[in-house]
Order: sequence, then C-alpha cells, then structure tokens
Amino acid sequence: MTRRKIRESIFQMLFRVEFNDIEEMPEQIDIYINDLMDAEDGDREELKTRILDILSKLEDIDNQLNEKVTGWNTERIGKVELSILRLAVYEIKYDDSIPTGVAINEAVELAKKYGQDSSAAFINGVLAKFA
Repeated sequence: MTRRKIRESIFQMLFRVEFNDIEEMPEQIDIYINDLMDAEDGDREELKTRILDILSKLEDIDNQLNEKVTGWNTERIGKVELSILRLAVYEIKYDDSIPTGVAINEAVELAKKYGQDSSAAFINGVLAKFA
C-alpha cells in the first residue's frame, strides 16, 4: 500500500470512532483491516499500530484542536473534518517521519475527496495554526 492509501485507511478507521464506543475500536480495527484486499501483512500491522497510537492520544489531540480553533470545538466540527484533523494533528505533533507540510497537504486532499466544498479550506486554516 502507498503512504497515501495507508493514511486514507487510517482516516476511515478514525471516522468509525464517531459511531462506536472507544472500547469497541480494537474489534472495529480488526474487522476493517481484515477486509482490506490490497494490504500486505506489514501494511496491516502498521495500520493497526498507528490507529491504536492515535486513539491513545485522542483526548490530547482533541484538547489541542479545541485550543487552536476559534469559534469551534470538536463537538461542532463535522465528523469527516474532525477525523481528518485528528489524523493530521497526530502526524504533525507525534510522527517525526512526516513533515508538517506533507501532513497538511494530505489532510487537504482527504478533505477534497471526502468532505464538503468548504472542507479543504477549513482544514487548511485549522492546520496552519499548528504549523
């Protein structure tokens, strides 16, 4: 899998957080990963490791978002946009292997693909505060 495909898969798993209890997420992750047809074992392990790490930092990520976003909070942000922001903030703050510019660009691309018309600009504006 490409890095972009791995990132997109992580986004899709993060989106499930909004519809499942956090305690159910390991099972949801296993279901999702087992259904991936184009993933090799190494990809599956990387996906699982990264998503579990993000989930372990989710409260801190949300607190950081709430501090940076003026007039918004994680309760008001759309589920797609919130999932993208959580992934991007994780990459910016906790993953030294991903340059900040790449994390922001990839988040904007996810917003263009999955979000509403104004999502990409919103994501870009929020993440600029983390750069």
